[in-house]
Amino acid sequence: MGEATVKTLEGRTATPSPMVEDEAAASPGRPRLRTRLPRTPARPSIWFEVMLIAVSYWTYSLIRNAVPEQKNQALRNADWIWQAEQTLGIAVEASVNHAVNSVTWLIVSMNYYYATLHFIVTISVLVWLYRVHPGRYAAARLVLFATTGVALVGYYLYPLAPPRLMNGQNFIDTVLVHDTWGSMASGDLKNMSNQYAAMPSMHIGWSVWCGVIIFALAAAPWAKILGLLYPTLTLVVIVATANHFWLDAVGGIVCLAFGFGVSYAWYRALPQQLPQLVAEVPRGGGPGGSGLRRFLPAART
Repeated sequence: MGEATVKTLEGRTATPSPMVEDEAAASPGRPRLRTRLPRTPARPSIWFEVMLIAVSYWTYSLIRNAVPEQKNQALRNADWIWQAEQTLGIAVEASVNHAVNSVTWLIVSMNYYYATLHFIVTISVLVWLYRVHPGRYAAARLVLFATTGVALVGYYLYPLAPPRLMNGQNFIDTVLVHDTWGSMASGDLKNMSNQYAAMPSMHIGWSVWCGVIIFALAAAPWAKILGLLYPTLTLVVIVATANHFWLDAVGGIVCLAFGFGVSYAWYRALPQQLPQLVAEVPRGGGPGGSGLRRFLPAART
C-alpha cells in the first residue's frame, strides 16, 4: 500500500509526522514500541497571548519591586562580587565604564539602548514567532517565562547593588551624569524599581533568548549574525552603564538554561525541533482515522 497522507488546513497533503506512533507497525505477536514523543503544539490565540504577556509582565514587575531592597546586604554582596572578579582577573567594569563615558554620543546611545531595546526586541521576537513560527511559539515563550520566573527567586535570595550604587569604587552613573530619559534605574523614576535586583541580569537573559531563537530559526544569514550580535552588544551596554557586573550576566545565562530545561521537560523537544506550523486534522471520518484531533507539521511547498 502507498504511504498514508492527511489533509492540512490549506488543502495540501502531507505525510503523518514521524513523531506520531505508527500503530500499523505492530504485528499480532510483536509488542508495540512506545516512545516519549514531543507534545503537539496548539495554535496560539492572539488575544490570549496579549493578555498573558501583559499580565505576566505586570506580575513580574510587582513581585520584583516588592522584594525587600536590603540595601546593606546588597552593598556587601556587591563588594564580594567586585573582589571575586578582581581575584579572577575580570574586574574591568570600571575601566569600560569610564572609557565609554568619555564619548558622550556613545554613552547616551547606550543609556537609551538599556532603557528601551530590552523590551522592544523581546516583544518583536515574540511577534515574529507568533506570525512565522506558530508551532514553536508556545515552547519558546515558556522558555522566556520560566527564565524570568526563576530570576525573581534570585532577586529575593541574593540582593545585589549595581556597580553605579557602590560606595567608594568611583563608578559613573551614566544616566544621572548625562540626564538621560527613560531609565527606571536612576533619576526621577528610580523609586518605581527595585535598585538592588541586579543578580541575575534579565537584560542578558532576555537578549540571549532573543539571540538563540533568531540564530536557530531565522533563514537569512544576516539575521543570524544580528541574533548573535544583539546579546554581545547588550553585555557591553550593561557594563558600560554600570548597571551590572560581568557575573550578573552569568546569572542571567544560568536562568536561561533553566528556562530551556523547563520547556524541554514539558514539550519533550527544544523550540526549534518542533514543527514550524500547526495544521488541524479534522475529527473522525477518514479511513483508519481515530476520530482524535491532532496537530501536525504543515506540508512543505
